[in-house]
Amino acid sequence: MRARDVVLFAASSADADLAAQDGPEQLWDTALERLDGRVDVLINNAGVFEAAPLDASDEAWLAQWQRTMTINLEASTRLSRSAILAWRAAGSGGRIVNVASRAAYRGDSPAHWHYAASKAGMIGVTKTIARGYAAQGILAFAICPGFTMTGMAEDYLASRGGDKLLADIPLGRVAEPEEIGTIAAFLALDAPASMTGAVLDANGASYVR
Repeated sequence: MRARDVVLFAASSADADLAAQDGPEQLWDTALERLDGRVDVLINNAGVFEAAPLDASDEAWLAQWQRTMTINLEASTRLSRSAILAWRAAGSGGRIVNVASRAAYRGDSPAHWHYAASKAGMIGVTKTIARGYAAQGILAFAICPGFTMTGMAEDYLASRGGDKLLADIPLGRVAEPEEIGTIAAFLALDAPASMTGAVLDANGASYVR
């Protein structure tokens, strides 16, 4: 697939609520409708990064855990399932790109167990899909960014003392969204099939494995 042939459907929260019971399936149906019934690439990039302090009430802590797992892991898995079912029915291949996190390997703060777990789950799902469906032309990749200069990251950096956090990144800065987009586009369009199952890091060498 060449870049000039790509037709995008960039979903937002206005298209579906991924925390809702039927949110992922509603989003998939909307994508099919807007793309004339054909989706060749699925990029799972939606997510939340919300604190769940250990000393919160049991009810509040569990509610935050479940919300994060629902949006970050369950929704991306259900969308991936919808894509694979469609591609198998059509006898066509496809590509899935999951945007996980450095936290999948490095872990995160004590208030973000759930976030790290959800992103580690995405890595496991990515590798399982890659192993299970490569012979059918269905490929899966993951990206593990560190901090990326989105609104969510800006707020977090400010709350935790930006300079101290930046000192932990040998590159000296966080990634720009365009950098992560470049990696996603490569995996979606140009990465050789033999790379299926690969996990690409983009964290300024703040975590090297």
